[in-house]
Amino acid sequence: MSDPVTTHVPRLHVIVNCASLADAAFRGGAPAVQVRIKEASDIAVLAECQRILASAQATDAMVIVNDRADIALAAGAHGVHGGANDLPVAEMRRLLGADRMVGSTARDPESALRHQDDGASYVGVGPVYATATKDGLPAPLGPTGVEKVATAVDIPVIAIAGITAAQVPELLDAGAHGVAVIGAVAHADDPAAATAELLEVLGG
Repeated sequence: MSDPVTTHVPRLHVIVNCASLADAAFRGGAPAVQVRIKEASDIAVLAECQRILASAQATDAMVIVNDRADIALAAGAHGVHGGANDLPVAEMRRLLGADRMVGSTARDPESALRHQDDGASYVGVGPVYATATKDGLPAPLGPTGVEKVATAVDIPVIAIAGITAAQVPELLDAGAHGVAVIGAVAHADDPAAATAELLEVLGG
């Protein structure tokens, strides 16, 4: 992964908060998980990331750590995804180097272009739809908001928030490269099957 702009970005990112959910996503064929663990000690988060990375080796899946570039480095993860209040993309890229994935959240073309110029591998665009998974989110952007960002940047756009398998086609039509999901997998009766369904509608 020598060029952060041309690095292959998986089309499905399953956001997980524990190794057991990551294992289910891997069984369903998930090419990437984003580890988002809140209200735990750094030691506990690091240990869980290490467990998830060990499981990911069986399927060559990618493990990205949300928010914490330091833990991504310490665990040997494949990358980091930063939000609006996290380290700037340029600093995350400086810390992680050219060989790891750096993603960042954007809601408009201007911020997405800044992230691209600063070395982001992809931008996560959202919330696309309403979701109860995270409090305090701004108004949903819808597919139109995704399209505005996707037409402005050259790096992949990953749509996030409130996404189900049924909504994936309209997001791909809007220019999204892929999607990041929480509830569609975490709240499913069979998370592995839900992951496989999402992959199928994404085109594998």
